[in-house]
Amino acid sequence: MKIAAILLDISGVLYDGREVITGALASFRKLRDSGLPLRLVTNTATQNRRQILEKLQHMGFALTLEELITAPSAARSWLQEHQLRPFCLLHPNLHSEFAEFDQSAPNAVLLGDARDALDYAHLNQAFRLCMEGAPLIGIGMNRYFSENEKLCLDAGMFIRGIAWAANIEPLIMGKPSQAFYHQVVADLGVPAENCLMIGDDVETDVCGAIDVGLQAALVKTGKYRKGDQAKLPSQALLLDSIVDLPQLLQQNQA
Repeated sequence: MKIAAILLDISGVLYDGREVITGALASFRKLRDSGLPLRLVTNTATQNRRQILEKLQHMGFALTLEELITAPSAARSWLQEHQLRPFCLLHPNLHSEFAEFDQSAPNAVLLGDARDALDYAHLNQAFRLCMEGAPLIGIGMNRYFSENEKLCLDAGMFIRGIAWAANIEPLIMGKPSQAFYHQVVADLGVPAENCLMIGDDVETDVCGAIDVGLQAALVKTGKYRKGDQAKLPSQALLLDSIVDLPQLLQQNQA
């Protein structure tokens, strides 16, 4: 199918840890030159949007805040819409984005990559609220992520654990949530079948995108591990890295 818009995961696709992936800057500039609409989509829950934008710009990637859609920003919008008071288990960098919410008597649980705050006491507090009927909103559902070339546990296992213990279904804001992908596609104004998602995670990036009708490609950088290609849906693409993207687009537009 014709590609008319691009969705890019960030960590593992454009950079890994503090290092830009080889060739990513030149490929990103070529993508810009193609004129295709672009959205950078991430489940990153340790930095707010402004911090992510500044980091990318410092690395040399030219983009605007409007082109960046994060799982925390999607969660914030949902909580506002439903007028809820969340108990926030979040990374300190995200506290300012949720400061406007009344958290004195929480009636919802918002759980992300809170790192050391994901301890027994805080998880028990979240569990008890869910047992009392509070909805559990998870920021992303990743199992792990790559940081400085090391794999680290992500918030998905803690979300699953509380949901299992409280016998509830969590609401996931971020990839591979269908609601999240629908939000990005609507923002682009392009039919889902003409959007291409590029990511380093088979489940959240590739399968999640394909499940809602997007095209998708897995890059062999970031969290990719040998054997991941065996998990790919038949219609998915496999790229060595984002360096292969300009040629793919050129072939698609020919």
